[in-house]
Amino acid sequence: MGYMIMGIRAFFLSSLLISCIHPSFGVNVTVTVQVMANIGETDDSLICTTLDWWPKEKCNYGMCPWHDSSIINLDLRNPILHNAVKAFKSLRIRLGGSLQDQVIYKVGRKHSKCQNFQRDGNGLFGFTEGCLTMSRWDKLNHFFRKNGAIITFGLNALYGRNASKDGLYEGDWDARNARSFIRYTLSRGYKVESWEFGNELSGTGISARLDANQCGKDLIRLKNIINKSYKKVGFQPKLLAPGGFFDAKWFADMLRSSGPNVVDVVTHHIYNLGAGVDKNLIYKIQDPYYLSQVAKTYRDLEVTIKNFGPWSSPWVGESGGAYNSGGEGVSNAFVDSFWYLDQLGMVSTFGHKVFCRQSLIGGNYALLDTVTFIPNPDYYSALLWHRLMGKRVLRTTHDGSVYLRSYTHCSRDEPGVTVLLINLSNSTSFDVSVIGDMNLYPPPQFGQSLEQAQGQREEYHLTPQGGNLRSRVMLLNGEPLELAYNYQIPEMQPAIVDASTSLRIAPLSMAFVRFKDLNAPACV
Repeated sequence: MGYMIMGIRAFFLSSLLISCIHPSFGVNVTVTVQVMANIGETDDSLICTTLDWWPKEKCNYGMCPWHDSSIINLDLRNPILHNAVKAFKSLRIRLGGSLQDQVIYKVGRKHSKCQNFQRDGNGLFGFTEGCLTMSRWDKLNHFFRKNGAIITFGLNALYGRNASKDGLYEGDWDARNARSFIRYTLSRGYKVESWEFGNELSGTGISARLDANQCGKDLIRLKNIINKSYKKVGFQPKLLAPGGFFDAKWFADMLRSSGPNVVDVVTHHIYNLGAGVDKNLIYKIQDPYYLSQVAKTYRDLEVTIKNFGPWSSPWVGESGGAYNSGGEGVSNAFVDSFWYLDQLGMVSTFGHKVFCRQSLIGGNYALLDTVTFIPNPDYYSALLWHRLMGKRVLRTTHDGSVYLRSYTHCSRDEPGVTVLLINLSNSTSFDVSVIGDMNLYPPPQFGQSLEQAQGQREEYHLTPQGGNLRSRVMLLNGEPLELAYNYQIPEMQPAIVDASTSLRIAPLSMAFVRFKDLNAPACV
């Protein structure tokens, strides 16, 4: 196995060297889409992003990239922020993160001296407890309501517990502060679509951890609080847990101990690119063998839920690619969209309903620049996915290079299908023919060539400005995506192409292609 991996890596590195010498050439590839039945469905919107608690004093690798992007002090009046969220019409935003389990909700008399996060070498993640005032919660909800956001809120799961050895927190969860906060939220008419319990406390934990059986017991209590609180509302929010890194035994024990119909969504975190400071980060993103490794985690979680919690569905509750705030010049650059769009495509094929990107703003992996609020390339990738890719997932294969990635969904709010093509090769163009397989069972015998279909197709080709993968400017069909008048998100118009013409995917580029006239029974 070791020799095989070394051989794969050697081939990948040699291909990078060869690409510097030889110009692009085209290779014919046939992409086959099974159009008779879907293999899964995402939520109405797979796209989700996060707001975090980190204060500006949060630093990694000698950089402090969070500035004033915290849930507590983010400028909610910024017009770019408003327009960026509103452009999705229904963007899911998850409020949570590492300091989540140190947040006190300033509701009622008990927490009248609730204070902001301060540096503390003895505290979790180097900070004291922090405070969410109800006046700030009011302002946040005004912003959410105005811009059509769907809210997931992560609750403090360590409240009232005591730390013991090895970061284990023991004792029953003290639910009083969370209960008061939920009741205040209801009294103000604020809609929280889902409540999440804890952040990265599963398995060995990150700085702190919980026993899985204790967590299950606490989840039953939280579910009862939610049921009782929302009994007369006519709306029942989901309960999400555990919001941590996947550990098969721990997740199975949590589902067993909490029992049927308690946990509606099993959330897990993905940082499969490693540390943000890794000098090889940009090469990992371009390595199809490396990108595919995370599929095992997606598959194993899907199996765990099927065996121990079939009433639940899986979400990626947080993923920024590279941990510790991401990689400057990589996570906020064009090249990151290879990883991001590939993850969206891949996770959809493993039964996941939602993928929450860390973060909307804050850190180097933010969709919006933390200082200027100007969208980074991944923002436009997310928006295109949201507008083009529907929730039904279609099985997609091809007969070409591993450097070509392909994913297909029924088109969103339109007939036909949308295919996402990602070309990780920096030397080869792919001339793609897309075939609709009308057979329910393999092997395919007859296909409908989408190129030969009547009508037109829509193409959205994404490339970096100047051919520089580290560029912060993404080109759509050769034109830069830049804010329009009054800080409006630009129109993203496709190239309208005759369906019979060749579909070429250039090296180191991505393309969404909508086939409007395809007869796809799975999409009806």
